[in-house]
Amino acid sequence: MATCFLFVKKSDAKFNTTDSITNPITLSDTLDNYYFPASDYEFIPAEADFDLIKDRLKCIENEVPLHYNNRVHAFVNYFAVKDREYTRMIIKRKNLYFPLFEKYLKKYGIPEELKYLSIVESGLNPTAVSRARAVGLWQFMSYTGRHYGLHQDWYIDERMDPEKSTEAACRYLKQLYNMFGDWELAIAAYNTGPGNIRKAIRRSGYKKSFWEIYPYVHRETRAYLPQFIAIAYIMNYAHEHNFVENNLEYSMEVDTIHVSKYLHFQTFANQVNICIEDLQTLNPGLKRSVIPETKNGYTLKIPADIKESFELNRLAILDSASKVGRKELEQLAVNTVGSTYGREKIVHRVRSGDVLGKIAERYNVRVADIRQWNNLRNNTIRIGQHLNIWQSGSSRVSTRSTTQIVTAQNGSKMYVVQPGDTLWDISRKFSEISLDELKKMNKLKTNNIKPGQKLIVSLK
Repeated sequence: MATCFLFVKKSDAKFNTTDSITNPITLSDTLDNYYFPASDYEFIPAEADFDLIKDRLKCIENEVPLHYNNRVHAFVNYFAVKDREYTRMIIKRKNLYFPLFEKYLKKYGIPEELKYLSIVESGLNPTAVSRARAVGLWQFMSYTGRHYGLHQDWYIDERMDPEKSTEAACRYLKQLYNMFGDWELAIAAYNTGPGNIRKAIRRSGYKKSFWEIYPYVHRETRAYLPQFIAIAYIMNYAHEHNFVENNLEYSMEVDTIHVSKYLHFQTFANQVNICIEDLQTLNPGLKRSVIPETKNGYTLKIPADIKESFELNRLAILDSASKVGRKELEQLAVNTVGSTYGREKIVHRVRSGDVLGKIAERYNVRVADIRQWNNLRNNTIRIGQHLNIWQSGSSRVSTRSTTQIVTAQNGSKMYVVQPGDTLWDISRKFSEISLDELKKMNKLKTNNIKPGQKLIVSLK
């Protein structure tokens, strides 16, 4: 059987998912009558052979099963033929992030092939934001990100920090595997949540594998694992589909500096003679291209080749970068809908008779803020629902009620963890202690806490 190929103009290389490839040119054809300028056309192998791909997947299969079926086959052809532009993009970016992924996957003892999951999630884009408001390389929702220690406020979103979000993703994936004892189910749970996978298992009659519960999971999750398998195949066999690895992107050499005061990116970049885009690329977790002033400061990544010259003029550079735009940004931070800047979080439990307007008036916030903080599409709330409320200044309703603060026999003060609390939130409630001090006082090795837990917040 002759091998089939397709020649297409590069500008037309991206097809709709409903397109079909017709009239392929075979090697047995005479190509003398065709003119294909190398700069305008690319050479695309036509739809790959099912059995050949199945055999190739067996060759790269490691800890994660790579089952091949018609669903996976359709995605392989989508990435190999129909959307080659997307595939070229992720191949180009892989060296920016795969070494980092492999480092943390190895640290947590989980399969290296899980690095391909970030492609399915974000296309290797650290600032990606989904329609559901999941963020970053690993697409953490706000609550899940906070649960795994990823700080988020108006200035900073650590879900966009490649290193911190990758470590959080590894911890989450390992926890999911410990829940289900199966990597396919763990991957599916990463997409839809462990509760939905447990529900699908029950509805299937307590089947034990992803493909057995397949009809009972959400439609998006049915496509999620097949995409992962297809991406794993494409990233290992790109050459066989005529993907040329040129113009690959690599991480620049970096160093760090500790900044304890406000810092304006553009001013800093001008002072050290670098492009602001380099700072933004190295520090995607800083959403406003500034470092806010915080108690513990911030570790800023900079190109390694400027570290020496920076240190020679450190005080002057940081002083200049601390004076531009601060008041304007702080004013914007305070007034932006949904901002948590300078606020403390409490959790309001909806009672009979509550409406958003009444709740907003009680806490002196806007209805739009409450909707934004809680991802509400409209003003509908239900009795028993927990709403995150962020209060500021003199309008703050006390969160240190007698049910939250207890005194131990030795005189130390203890805080009772409330639903929705994180260690970061608690350290901000008690400004006299930092996050690290809070963990040390309570002998905590991780940021994981649970409602009802008592934490020492003062030894006096």
